Amino acid sequence: MFTIIGGDGKEYGPVSAEQIRTWLAGGRANLDTKAKAQGSEEWRRIGDFPDFSGSPSRVETPPTVAVNVADAKAYAEDLISRGSTIDVMGCLGRSFELWKAHFLPLVGVTLLIVVAQGVAGMIPVLGMLSGLLLNGVFYGGLYYFYLGKIRGEHREVGDAFAGFTRAFVPLMLATLVSSLIIIGVMMVACAPLMLWLVKSLIEGGGQIRSMPAFSPFVVAGGLVGCVAVIYLSISWAFTFLLVIDQGLGPWTAMQVGRRVVGRHWFAVFGVLFLGAIFALLGIVALFIGIIFTLPLMFGAICYAYESLFRPPPRI
Repeated sequence: MFTIIGGDGKEYGPVSAEQIRTWLAGGRANLDTKAKAQGSEEWRRIGDFPDFSGSPSRVETPPTVAVNVADAKAYAEDLISRGSTIDVMGCLGRSFELWKAHFLPLVGVTLLIVVAQGVAGMIPVLGMLSGLLLNGVFYGGLYYFYLGKIRGEHREVGDAFAGFTRAFVPLMLATLVSSLIIIGVMMVACAPLMLWLVKSLIEGGGQIRSMPAFSPFVVAGGLVGCVAVIYLSISWAFTFLLVIDQGLGPWTAMQVGRRVVGRHWFAVFGVLFLGAIFALLGIVALFIGIIFTLPLMFGAICYAYESLFRPPPRI
């Protein structure tokens, strides 16, 4: 019997060697995962135990079959029942350890994706559509690379563009749908402000002279819009990961993500907020330093994803 330390930093077990082999085959553990035998207090690599010497050192985890929209609720509830709470500082700490262990590959592929996005954004016509269609494709591949490093799977530089080869259409649709919904929310929220501007211009002969009587609605609309956009952005933070890693359809991924994150919304917000703070610290180093700190944010997001959306199977 063995106890292992999962990707979320928590202990699981004691379980049989056969159960651990199942986790290895499913990509939920790898030979570098820490484990200890029952009756011992020494933590060792799983690969160091004779019981697992014949296990493959790297296991590629193929995407699962897409979940139907009708099953999204049940799928999310199953993840919630098996998942654990998010340790915000734990996610950041493990991301820092990942950053130290794979510094050059993570910094290199992150820079590559940032440059590729920038180039796509400068292409006439395509640049206008890039943010609306391709952000998820770029980020999906980047997350795929990070997940591989976290799980001890083999990844090459070209895998950072896996979004174009493994799930191009679903990632593109996920980007489009989520972007349109957020833009729609912003437009509705800004409607009072637009009405105020139009009315002020008409009454002022082309100039804005005074605030109209319904100004409280302008403020309220703006606040509601900001809250709604922040809520949806956090709720859908793992959409691209669910599409590229688990093979979920765009809308299913958004539904599952919203339901699961809804149980841990503030913790997920904490991971994203603090991750962004660490990433922005790179600006202090003549701005270019951000390319060295961005991996800390992406790593923290992936560790939070592992905790919520890849819990160990029921024993």
